[in-house]
Amino acid sequence: MQAFLIGRHYGKHKLFKIIGCLYRLLQLAPTILKEKPDAAVSHGSRSMLFLAKILRIPLITLYDYEYGQTLPFIKPDLLITPDIVSYVPFYATNVLKYNGIKEDVYVPFFTPNAKIKSDFNIDDRSIVVTLRPPATEAHYHNSDSELLFDEVINFLSEKKDITMVVLPRNNKQAEEIRKKWAGMYKEGKMIIPLHALDGLNIVWHSDVLISGGGTMNREAAALGVPVYSIFRGKKGAVDLFLEEEGKLFFIENSHDIRNKIILKKRSRTAGLPHTNNKVLEQIISFIILFLEKPAEIKSYQSETVQFYKHLSLNLKKKHAV
Repeated sequence: MQAFLIGRHYGKHKLFKIIGCLYRLLQLAPTILKEKPDAAVSHGSRSMLFLAKILRIPLITLYDYEYGQTLPFIKPDLLITPDIVSYVPFYATNVLKYNGIKEDVYVPFFTPNAKIKSDFNIDDRSIVVTLRPPATEAHYHNSDSELLFDEVINFLSEKKDITMVVLPRNNKQAEEIRKKWAGMYKEGKMIIPLHALDGLNIVWHSDVLISGGGTMNREAAALGVPVYSIFRGKKGAVDLFLEEEGKLFFIENSHDIRNKIILKKRSRTAGLPHTNNKVLEQIISFIILFLEKPAEIKSYQSETVQFYKHLSLNLKKKHAV
């Protein structure tokens, strides 16, 4: 199957986000009109939401973070979400839930490649700490995450036998980090890849992951890599579930940095952990059911939808207090 890369990110300013969304819609339109798809499936693409509704294409939306911004005036025909997430947008009509997290879609197919350590010239005795800076241009960004990120790097700089692999979100962020910690970057204690790499492979070959994001944290949890979150926005149900399972730890202040983070080599001799490899099948079966037998979706989840709508309304009232 051939894929097309369309559009780019337009920064953190709301006006540019709106302009970028509309421009991506225009960029996307010719391909959609030519290909004539049977359905539009995305994990939160606003441009696709608009275009699918304009062209009357059946719209399937997946999401796993209940506090992201939604478009209440655009109703997806089907919403697919992890069963861990109880709070769903009140405007959703059809809701189907899969047993697991979205990272279970692809993590079971991951194959490690040890060449990455030699590519970066990382000493086998070194503890590899992968760092993912906060998403400073996201609408849900909290500046406290940036302060924690700086404190984490300062904390790691004091330790011996530590190699930091920093994965910036864009070129601007990469340049800022290089300048701020120029000494460690030149010495090789801090590595910033010059091009995109396989994120799962980097995580697997790390001893510790410290991240201000969501997806990479969950990937580490799925791979059995110790992961510490410096995300300071509203905690989603998936992350809270992983915390309860002891697979993810939240870092909320300077005290946590020095008292929660454990720096040590981890063993990989046991191989990849058992992961839920049925999620992809569940999601595909939902999509096929929606396209081939849409009437059956109502009976499949009618009682569940009413329950979650009621729960969502109560949670919105609670949040408004």
